Amino acid sequence: MTGASGLIGGLVIRDLSDKYEFSGLSRRVVPGIVHTQAEIADPVAIRKASEGMDMVLHLAAETHEYDDWDKVMQNTIGGTLNMFRAAQEAGVKRVVFMSTGSTMCGYEWYEGSPYGKLAANQLQALPPGEKLLDYKDPPRPDSFYGVGKLFGENTGRLFSDRYGMSVICIRLGAVLPSDQPELIRHYPGYLSQADAVQMVDKCLDAPESVRFDIFDAISENKRRWRDTSHAKQVIGWRPTGSADKYDIGKLSV
Repeated sequence: MTGASGLIGGLVIRDLSDKYEFSGLSRRVVPGIVHTQAEIADPVAIRKASEGMDMVLHLAAETHEYDDWDKVMQNTIGGTLNMFRAAQEAGVKRVVFMSTGSTMCGYEWYEGSPYGKLAANQLQALPPGEKLLDYKDPPRPDSFYGVGKLFGENTGRLFSDRYGMSVICIRLGAVLPSDQPELIRHYPGYLSQADAVQMVDKCLDAPESVRFDIFDAISENKRRWRDTSHAKQVIGWRPTGSADKYDIGKLSV
């Protein structure tokens, strides 16, 4: 697991260690598992950490400076390429790549966008006749970070096609430390911690026949505008969380 010291890594280790034997690579030490303290941009460290692994859960990315091209190039793009190369050389059978809803959030920006109105609390649900978007719709990133994650998705497609590696991409919703929406714009894309962990588990445990796929991961929110039915149909993901359980009244946009 790269990025093992982050929020998702901690949740996965806490909730799934009885099912999987995890080791980790991250900037900060993670107690309780075999761990390599290194930068994701260090190809030598990643190659060493990948040896003997059955699967890689790739969580590491530049999450603090979304629109710093240099950091995105070094960590989100360069680090992801390092990971795929190391995994392929080590004979890893599956990579679960943590992508992001930011690959699609540019759909909120065009004038009159119903998706933008949902995020701005101007609509309570998607209007009739407007479609839920999914992995078949053209990507529309909202940040350099989103562009970096699209690089990872496309690199995963190539490694799956060329090397026969199973690659599953998760377009993660808003998973938050408080486990509830913290801004109004979180309501459409909120993903509960339990739903996020279940998605990781379902992807790691997916049938070998899943060679490449992209799954949108969002809880059962009324304002949701990305379609999660594909993950439900293919891997049996069953989200139970919802942003609608939380009071929106005191939050800012």
